[in-house]
Amino acid sequence: MTDSSRLIPTPYQTAVGFVTNFLDALGIGSFATTTAAYKARATVADERIPGTLNVGHALPTFVEAAIYITVIQVDRLTLWGMIGASVVGAWLGAGTVSRWPRRRLQRGMAIALVITGLFMALRQLHLFPPGGDALGLTGPKLAIALVANCIFGALMTLGIGLYAPCMGTISLLGMNPAAAFPIMMGSCAFLMPVASIPFIRARAFDRQAALGLTIGGVPAIFLAAYGVKSLPLDTVRWLVVVVVLYTAATMWRSSMREGQKSGFRVPGSGFREQTPDPSSGAQ
Repeated sequence: MTDSSRLIPTPYQTAVGFVTNFLDALGIGSFATTTAAYKARATVADERIPGTLNVGHALPTFVEAAIYITVIQVDRLTLWGMIGASVVGAWLGAGTVSRWPRRRLQRGMAIALVITGLFMALRQLHLFPPGGDALGLTGPKLAIALVANCIFGALMTLGIGLYAPCMGTISLLGMNPAAAFPIMMGSCAFLMPVASIPFIRARAFDRQAALGLTIGGVPAIFLAAYGVKSLPLDTVRWLVVVVVLYTAATMWRSSMREGQKSGFRVPGSGFREQTPDPSSGAQ
């Protein structure tokens, strides 16, 4: 389409960018909340959500990372090693996810949202390890962290936020939990542009919604980082957990309907799942 008006984000799309990036800068994350907002009003087609998340949140997250890397001290080898590992994972993951059919993406995102909600709940219940005082890792611990962040980077392309699992891994390995902020935000800032490339090539993202995330997100990052003095984060996080799990159920229900429309049988329905006839155009 060449109609430039179709590229101008709606007020809702811009508001989603503002709110989700504001929460992201506070350490809550943006992927699950953005998915919930899109699903609530059918703003973006389900199969375009992962690409839209990675494309639209890339610039705000880069600004966010620049702020936190500057103000929070962390060992540079650990920081850049984990960032690099996440980028490798994102490249591998995006190349696969960008080619998935709608139904598989819906189910993948539903599972991703449940995992994200569980991580957030564990964090709220203080079941994550408390961490230590270290500002960096060496030897086997560093190797474990690199492998873990590579996996988290791959899962980011499906919509599983990196923040909670990254913070849990860092704490488990004995690092100061505060050191997680530059690592997890830096990881996302560098992996998102890389992860975006396959989605852009496949045109598997919504340009209008992605622009809304960027336009609304950048000022929200500055407001959260420099303007917020206090906020009832515990209440906000529990609310996000509820919304995320509800969205996961909605996404799974949509995948069941999609399966019925395209000739697939839903597990438990008494029929075996079948591969659609390629000549029919079904996916």
